[in-house]
Amino acid sequence: MTTTVLLPSCFALIRDIPDFPKPGIVFKDITPLLADGCCFQAMIEQLAAVCERERLNPDLIACPEARGFILGAALAFRLGIGFVPIRKPNKLPHDKARVEYALEYGVDAVEMHRDAIAPGRRVLLVDDLLATGGTMAACAQLVETHAAQVVGCLFLLELAGLSGRERLAAYPTHALLSVV
Repeated sequence: MTTTVLLPSCFALIRDIPDFPKPGIVFKDITPLLADGCCFQAMIEQLAAVCERERLNPDLIACPEARGFILGAALAFRLGIGFVPIRKPNKLPHDKARVEYALEYGVDAVEMHRDAIAPGRRVLLVDDLLATGGTMAACAQLVETHAAQVVGCLFLLELAGLSGRERLAAYPTHALLSVV
């Protein structure tokens, strides 16, 4: 199979939305990239190529909501492996495990069904954006409470300068694009 390279024109589809969700934040909106079938396919192929090149060999992909679900589910399908959703509190109907983590102003949490990941499974964490790394670090902790192995963290975009990669230093961490 030929590996498709994500073209600069595809990255150009990612738009900045100033002051969203609050003043001073520049939101990276990937929805135009997702709406372009060729770019969406190229992005998933490039994420799959990272998995193969780095020999991550995951058994499962786990992702935080919401945009992580889009990338992770498509990548899991492409790799022929399972997908595990990691949700915000009170969104899952069955017995849940929970990890709380600190935000700049407060506390948040992520949850996963207790029976979602068997011990010893190799889990790749996927999300659209790496900023400070807090959410992904909490996801990694949640996976590890199941005696599973986090084989890596994979992102479409990394916001350079926010120290997210350092927070995830215990795991191979990859992003298709680093932006300021």
